[in-house]
Amino acid sequence: MITMKSKRRSIFFTLILITLTGTMAYAQHNTLTEEEKADGWMLLFDGESTEHWRGYNMDEFPDRGWHVEDGALVYRPPQTDTWSSALDIITREKFSDFMFKIEWMIEEAGNSGIFYHVLEQPTQAIYWSGLEMQILDNINHPDADQGIAGNRKAGSLYDLIPADPQNTRPHNQWNSVTIVSDGPRVEHWQNGEKILEYERWTPEWFEMIRNSKFNGHPEFGAMREGHLGLQDHGDVVKFRNIKIKEL
Repeated sequence: MITMKSKRRSIFFTLILITLTGTMAYAQHNTLTEEEKADGWMLLFDGESTEHWRGYNMDEFPDRGWHVEDGALVYRPPQTDTWSSALDIITREKFSDFMFKIEWMIEEAGNSGIFYHVLEQPTQAIYWSGLEMQILDNINHPDADQGIAGNRKAGSLYDLIPADPQNTRPHNQWNSVTIVSDGPRVEHWQNGEKILEYERWTPEWFEMIRNSKFNGHPEFGAMREGHLGLQDHGDVVKFRNIKIKEL
């Protein structure tokens, strides 16, 4: 016969198991393997500290909007904020040639972005210099149907080059990303597949920029070295497993 005491004991141990399982799951993220350490990878977020990050055009990490939750770096828009008061964050370090890995999750109908080669400019928004790998809920956000040939969908070089194949997972699911920047050559990888590649500073590159919204901003995509950035676009977005290897 199962007594009330044994039931309580069973529930107690089940709760302990769930807690330990959750803790182990978090521990599997935001770490470097021994192989990665030996290969020169650097962890940019350990699941707790924001020491590698600060606000764009700020000395410190923002005191609102951005939080650490359950081992993820999370943006939740403050109730009084609008997107016009964006709180983008950037790495304290600058990088030139690199392989950058990150995982992201966006809320329903959400929009955000991953920037690289960012030049910090006091009077200019982050997107006028930084190249952006788009983050988007393709199914529910109207931007997915804007632009040309899907160049505003997730994984794209925002408003310029579409991701192909388009393999983004639905909202509230994790997507893994690798961005490789080696001199002028850049690749976007998502969920294990290469989804685009391009080369900067060629005649074709400059022609594409002249015919885009970035015309008039000579700093766009021009930096040999710059910050990495994560975008506040007014929607809930989460990041984890953020790491980089300099090439």
